[in-house]
Amino acid sequence: MPLQIDHVVIAAATLAQGAAWCEATLGAAPGAGGQHPLMGTHNRLMKIESAMFPLAYLEIIAIDPAAAAPGRARWFGLDDAGLRARLAVQGPALIHVVARTDDLARSREQMLGAGQDPGVPIAAHRDTPAGRLAWRILVRDDGRLPAHGALPTLLEWQGTHPALGMPASAVQLGALTLRGLSAPAQALLAMPGVGFAAGPGAALRAEFITPKGPVVLESPAP
Repeated sequence: MPLQIDHVVIAAATLAQGAAWCEATLGAAPGAGGQHPLMGTHNRLMKIESAMFPLAYLEIIAIDPAAAAPGRARWFGLDDAGLRARLAVQGPALIHVVARTDDLARSREQMLGAGQDPGVPIAAHRDTPAGRLAWRILVRDDGRLPAHGALPTLLEWQGTHPALGMPASAVQLGALTLRGLSAPAQALLAMPGVGFAAGPGAALRAEFITPKGPVVLESPAP
């Protein structure tokens, strides 16, 4: 099934640190987000759509200290001790990207056929002043990100896309590079603005157009 890049994931030790990082790095403050009861996380969001990435947004996500423990591994590898230590010392970092599909079950089958383990579908939601946002998302039971985060997590929105309610920002996503994926996986992930790389280097590279000029973010080296 055709995929589109949905959002870019920035992990932070706290949302306050993530918001400060966003304004200092990208020249714009993120908007409001909310809580994820299922995973014990919370976020802040900023629209970064462009011609090649319609409805794309930036998600700054952190473990919610006020939430109950989820009783399972959190998504995006947020329970990884190494990642948590890095965020505490070095600050927020690009860790992942999420792609949306109109048929999550079929897209999962295709990923499995390409030799990838994208996880199992779970239902999630987040309440907002405008109503509940709901989606189905593939998450591995161990919470780990395959290919060091280069293999996008797949998601299917159940109703309204959140970017439709976000204010415009001065930041746009210009290009994404995913490193270390197999040829079959690359074929499934062929999307406008997405390139692929091999060899050593960051699993993810994201290029932004910002009020500060071009900004390039790379995920931590494996």
